[in-house]
Amino acid sequence: MLTVRFDRLGLQPGDRLLDMGCGAGRHAFESMRRGARVTALDYSFPELVDVKNTYYAMVEAGEIDAEAESGSIRGDALRLPFADDTFDKIIASEVLEHIPDDVGAITELTRVLKPGGTMAVTVPAWLPEKLCWKLSDEYHAPIAVGGHVRIYKEKEMRQKLGDAGLDLHGSHQAHSLHSPYWWLKCAVGPTNDDHRLVAAYRKFLEWDIIKAPKSTRIADRLLNPFIGKSVVHYTSKPRITVEPIRETARAA
Repeated sequence: MLTVRFDRLGLQPGDRLLDMGCGAGRHAFESMRRGARVTALDYSFPELVDVKNTYYAMVEAGEIDAEAESGSIRGDALRLPFADDTFDKIIASEVLEHIPDDVGAITELTRVLKPGGTMAVTVPAWLPEKLCWKLSDEYHAPIAVGGHVRIYKEKEMRQKLGDAGLDLHGSHQAHSLHSPYWWLKCAVGPTNDDHRLVAAYRKFLEWDIIKAPKSTRIADRLLNPFIGKSVVHYTSKPRITVEPIRETARAA
């Protein structure tokens, strides 16, 4: 289940991509399939172990090239272990809402993005997230255990990305059919996965992801502007322009 549209990210074979806050690695693996050299970074070591195991399995199955991965790294979003202007593309999907200093994280992401590079940032959309918070305090757990620490309005997210020096290229919402699932979970308790309604809706979503019937694709597209679970912002880092040397300065 991909949130980012790779055509809008502009990913090309050979691009060096950072998947910051990679989680299970869904965007990292799709980037590898498309020929990118991918660095997957997350603060959770168990997540990175799963990503590495899946990577080896995909290489063995011939789904991706063995050279597609540049590394799976445990790291802090506020102190990215990379030099300035390292990556052609960056994906930061569903991670900023977990970080108290989100401005610091955006600054770091901008630092390691190459001039002219593009970045996709996804966060929970305001309305679906607001309903989740109202339905359950447990859903946005304490900061110490990695819960959501804020609800973004789209204007706020655009402002923070712009303040970091990024150019904005539009946004869209995604995964509208997933919002009712999370509302159900919040209503019965976010950890109550065995509740019959939650289990039934989860089976529907799994079926939908695998089969992708035309009917649900149309429904998802029509509902996304209203209840899409995630909002994706596409940005780029301005290219560096070199001022021409003036004749007077050259003569001096």
